[in-house]
Amino acid sequence: MTKEIWINLPAKDVAKSVAFFAAIGFTNNTNYPATAHSASLFVGEKKVVLMLFQEDVFKTLTGTALADTQTSASVLFSFDAASRAEVDELAQKVIAAGGTLFAQAAEVQGWMYGFGFCDLDGHRWNVLYMDLDKKPKG
Repeated sequence: MTKEIWINLPAKDVAKSVAFFAAIGFTNNTNYPATAHSASLFVGEKKVVLMLFQEDVFKTLTGTALADTQTSASVLFSFDAASRAEVDELAQKVIAAGGTLFAQAAEVQGWMYGFGFCDLDGHRWNVLYMDLDKKPKG
């Protein structure tokens, strides 16, 4: 069956997007060296692969037009944080790196704490700290 999953996203400026994601803690995937048209980063401890492709290259790969991320969303990428403090710290890194918060850090359902942001190309991401001791049982 499937060994791993890759996230493939279009980017208006690959180099700027790489700098953004590096600033919030993603790491370079040296197995796929960056070019002017693409780059690869790892997300998290499990090293999920994020591939960034210049928009024209992405259109060729997918055979379709790009979604307008300013007016719609088709996916929300989520990842976890180790603590509420890490959520707050990451929100500040996103802002400093040029991203936009679409949801301020807040408690959710009494056991989660997180925020939502858009990267430089408008793709939506969600960061959550989950306090499983407070999660309702059953």
